[in-house]
Amino acid sequence: MSVQYMPVIWNRNKIVYDAVLLIAVALYLFLYIRVAPAFEDVTRPIDGAILRMRAFGSCAFLMLTVILCIGPLARLDRRFLPLLYNRRHFGVMTAGIAAVHANYVLGWYFNFSPTDRYVALLSSNTNYGQLLGFPFEAFGIAALIILFVLAATSHDFWLSFLGAPIWKALHMFIYAAYAFVVLHVALGALQGPGDPIFTAIVAASVVAVSGLHFVTGRMEARRDRGERTAQASLEEQGWVVAGDLDEIDDTCAKVVTLSGDERVAIFKYDGKLSAITNVCAHQNGPLGEGKVLWGCITCPWHGYQYNLADGRAPAPFTEKIATYRLKLIGSTILLDPNALPPGTHVDPVEFGGVA
Repeated sequence: MSVQYMPVIWNRNKIVYDAVLLIAVALYLFLYIRVAPAFEDVTRPIDGAILRMRAFGSCAFLMLTVILCIGPLARLDRRFLPLLYNRRHFGVMTAGIAAVHANYVLGWYFNFSPTDRYVALLSSNTNYGQLLGFPFEAFGIAALIILFVLAATSHDFWLSFLGAPIWKALHMFIYAAYAFVVLHVALGALQGPGDPIFTAIVAASVVAVSGLHFVTGRMEARRDRGERTAQASLEEQGWVVAGDLDEIDDTCAKVVTLSGDERVAIFKYDGKLSAITNVCAHQNGPLGEGKVLWGCITCPWHGYQYNLADGRAPAPFTEKIATYRLKLIGSTILLDPNALPPGTHVDPVEFGGVA
């Protein structure tokens, strides 16, 4: 383990999250394999291997459906955010369940083939030119490969190594995996004897995933239009764009130079933003290079401190510095370039995001 990466720290929330996932998966598999067969009206009981194959396959499909619904649900209602925080654990478990399904398929249909079972899987059906009888196995293989890649790169090491844009683009392939799974099911399981319940579940899954993403897409489009209008209005009033929220690291500052070489330090701390002059009242030290402690900035030159909300030094000291007003439109930070009198209180802009 290098000095740059630490092992995963299992806190209580992660343990509870994973425990609930495991219990839900185990309960679903138990009901499917042990309880559901008693209610089937069939002349010949379904073989145990086929039953387990279907149980794990349907479980993976439902888990993938829930994963893709969590994101839009969290945007529609913040109460779903706890499900979003450890969604990568959900994805890794889904890949594992899908792998078990694939193993049952190979073990039941191809284990006694005179050729290698992997070769038999890929060569037993090559009728790619027709819809009925299309080799749906290819879609399942493609989905499984994507799930494995996403599970293998889910750790923050890969986020740091690949960079956020590449890592995010890679994990957007989850939608391709879902499309492949739907095609795998539609051209495979749904082509067999009629099963209205499973057909309804697949249709409901597609409607839920596409519907939720459509609704949240419309909502975010309206919000973006509102943000652009608000930002344009503020700029007309003389406010300046100071940058994006993600440009500032926690407990650090971004220094913005205004006209006349006036420099303003915008600090990000405790889920809040505050702006003060970059110049210390003692000997003009660069406050933007200082450290935030208990809501105060400490000048890196001589240790003078100022409350970020009002620019006042903690009692019994009496130094004061100028403060500035901020607004946050989406993730864009806007700054009023007109300095307020030294010691003027300005309510910090809250953006959340505190772990």
